[in-house]
Amino acid sequence: MIQKGLFIVFEGIDGSGKSSQAKLLYQKLLSKNYKVLLTSEPTDNEIGKLIRKILNGNKKTDYLTIAALFVADRIEHLCNNEFGLKKLYDEGFIIICDRYYLSNYAYNSMHVNIEWLIEANKICSEILKPDLNIFIDVKAEECMQRLKNNREAYELFEKTETLTTVRNNYFKIFEKLKNSEEVEIVNGERKIEEIELEIWNLLSKKWNF
Repeated sequence: MIQKGLFIVFEGIDGSGKSSQAKLLYQKLLSKNYKVLLTSEPTDNEIGKLIRKILNGNKKTDYLTIAALFVADRIEHLCNNEFGLKKLYDEGFIIICDRYYLSNYAYNSMHVNIEWLIEANKICSEILKPDLNIFIDVKAEECMQRLKNNREAYELFEKTETLTTVRNNYFKIFEKLKNSEEVEIVNGERKIEEIELEIWNLLSKKWNF
């Protein structure tokens, strides 16, 4: 049984099913009476709303600005006096976050220097580093088919060739940060229930839920 806060991040390219798995884990932990928060990035605060406008094509800016906005949004997410993640973590909450700084690296490094991204996010990792990153791995072609079946419009990065690059970037980043980030790769090209069970077994083994 855990006695402190936990920070679990779900990562993956668009359409991988990471959001669904994050929700399922949240519901499972709630049913077991844990103090748990489900959140995501970009957030719903003002900076996050601006990022969503850019991703949806409703506002134009350059890629460096986008990368910097993600960092600013993340700092607000962590440090807000009322609902900041660091505060809740210290209060013993299990925090489940749909995307964190590894997403920033994988997506934005297509246009922004990776070393700049890592350095810009250094303060975030110092404030609150994930206890575990769970990467739901699905090939870009499968993800685009899922998006096609569930979306009427696509966001900035939602193209097969782009998502292929992002997936490859994730694996490059995992190798680069293998000594500093805890990452578990889960095959996302299976039934939702099978993926959910693997994740639960993984966490139960790690933290004795």
